[in-house]
Amino acid sequence: MPRRSANKTSKNKQTILATVILTTGLFVLALFMAISIMYGAADIHLETIWKSLTAYNPSSSSHQIIVNLRIPRALAAALIGSALAMSGAIMQGMTRNALASPSIMGVTAGAMFTMAIALAIMPSASSFTMMMWAFGGAGLGTGIVFLVGSISKSGLTPVKLALAGTAVTALFTSISTAITIHFNIAKDLSFWYAGGLSSIQWVHIKLLAPVAILGTLIALLLSKSISALSLGEDVARSLGQKTWVTKLTGTIVVLLLTGAAVSVSGTIGFIGLVIPHITRFLVGSDYRVIIPCSGILGGILLIIADTVSRMINPPFETPVGTVTALIGVPFFLYLARNDGRNAA
Repeated sequence: MPRRSANKTSKNKQTILATVILTTGLFVLALFMAISIMYGAADIHLETIWKSLTAYNPSSSSHQIIVNLRIPRALAAALIGSALAMSGAIMQGMTRNALASPSIMGVTAGAMFTMAIALAIMPSASSFTMMMWAFGGAGLGTGIVFLVGSISKSGLTPVKLALAGTAVTALFTSISTAITIHFNIAKDLSFWYAGGLSSIQWVHIKLLAPVAILGTLIALLLSKSISALSLGEDVARSLGQKTWVTKLTGTIVVLLLTGAAVSVSGTIGFIGLVIPHITRFLVGSDYRVIIPCSGILGGILLIIADTVSRMINPPFETPVGTVTALIGVPFFLYLARNDGRNAA
């Protein structure tokens, strides 16, 4: 009885903390979006932002910057950060691999590879076309990583999966570089390699938002099944779950979220690695809570990183992928050092 009471108390604390994160997270997200809109190469007062929303003046340069540049950029940061964090949470839950994330498992590298091909054969490809190629490349990268990682007799261990992802990422990156040199498209592809949000426009939001919302809804519907799968396939099957359906659906969701994010912002790594671990530490192992909380925290992290990238060396911008890497690389090394034992 005392142990059961202690477990119940611990669960109640995690539920309360999860509720706090979900309820206050949106407010914090909106706050950092406002800060992101205010600060940049030209600082803009909050009153000017309000006027641009309530009484837009097309002849005002400040209003144009806010409406056409800053707002879509802040929205994109929130959506992309959320998409990458939820993708990482889903991957870690399905594979029970603490090292799983879109940037490490070959998903983003595969998307970059096919986008390089698209730019080589279709230099004036539309944003929608690039997104479709990114989806295909994300699927290709994921498939090869899982194939390579499962060749050994012992199967897909966390470290082997991470090593396979690293190798496939290096392969795709090398081929993509060769394509950019041969077809002289290095300038066109450099934006996606560095990872950034400086070129975001409303057209990108119109493409990104529906995919991100659809992926989020499916992820939330799938979260209970991922919680069972994270306990092991045998446990999931004993609960009557068709594990292959969960894995297939989860993979599709990851491809949707990651492909859409990469096609708009390029390579922004480590959000999908760091945020799910922080979320699990805060709220426990229930993916019905982990997935939405990861989405909120991921959006907040990328907005902060994007704001910092603009303020490091103004008026020039540091690629936001560099800022997230400064956070993520030490975290990855810590997990690798522990041999992936912090399994999801």
